Amino acid sequence: MRLLRTRIAADGPIPVADFMADCLLHPNHGYYATRDPLGAKGDFTTAPEISQMFGELIGLSLAQSWLDQGAPAPFTLAELGPGRGTLMADILRATARIPGFHDAARVCLVEASATLRKAQADTLKGYAPQWLERTAELPEGPLWLVANEFFDALPIRQFVRDGAAWRERCVGLSEDGLQFGLAAPAPVAALQDRIEDTRDGDLVELCPAATAMIRDIGQRIADHGGAALIVDYGDWRSLGDTLQAMKSHAPVDPLAAPGEADLTAHVDFEALALATPSAHTRLTPQGVFLERLGITARAQQLAKGLSGEPLESHIAAHRRLTHPSEMGTLFKVLGLFPQSAPPLPGLDA
Repeated sequence: MRLLRTRIAADGPIPVADFMADCLLHPNHGYYATRDPLGAKGDFTTAPEISQMFGELIGLSLAQSWLDQGAPAPFTLAELGPGRGTLMADILRATARIPGFHDAARVCLVEASATLRKAQADTLKGYAPQWLERTAELPEGPLWLVANEFFDALPIRQFVRDGAAWRERCVGLSEDGLQFGLAAPAPVAALQDRIEDTRDGDLVELCPAATAMIRDIGQRIADHGGAALIVDYGDWRSLGDTLQAMKSHAPVDPLAAPGEADLTAHVDFEALALATPSAHTRLTPQGVFLERLGITARAQQLAKGLSGEPLESHIAAHRRLTHPSEMGTLFKVLGLFPQSAPPLPGLDA
């Protein structure tokens, strides 16, 4: 809080994107730089931590896509924001019997947090992963990539419509701490097409970092082959304020404790789809995607021999991943693939 107040006092109110970047990624005080945010002792739980089934099915979808494209070797098997490495570990375990897959795969993890890199190294010992700071560092060549709850944590810009112009939402100072405000009206080229479907006072979010990243990933897939699975919460088109903060598994005021809570926003999947040079699938609810891949049959198989509390926990995990009232509808899946290849299993073109 003190660093932000000093910066704002000196330079004036800052865009929401700058606020998010400082809170999450400051090298000394940023949320991701100072803690492991996952699990019961953290602030939130992701699908791979809920059940192994999630990573297993994603792994098999990626592996089938690899086979459909002629099993190129070598290839990069990458994950963006790998958490503790649980998802990648489940992917690798599920694909261990796919002939040639592990021999051809070069595991790359795009991770900025030193704390989480240590956890990933422990989870993935034996696989010799390579850590990268950004997607631009991914090796040239065929790329199979997964990003689960990654794009929601990238800094967003927020704009409120004011006639034919837009006012950017900023963070400034109040007597007690921080407060939101609006900059002067100005045209925004990236929002010119949103005049038709918005009204005065409507708020629209942009994530320049996400569209730049997906453009790079999509270009690699278009040029060299491969596929990507993007799993996150959000919808086809941004409308409304979706900035939120989570601390100890409960929502909190995003401005209350900078650097102490996780900040996220819903993903605008339309913006991602329009930015990629590769082909993309239809946006599909997570529950539908997992059911198409056979999660219920896998759940029944894993349930054999379970009883009591372990069985109840297993059933609850299946429900949480797939049921419309849980993660099944809120979370969506978008796939990227070459124009000349079939879409990934579980998704429609």
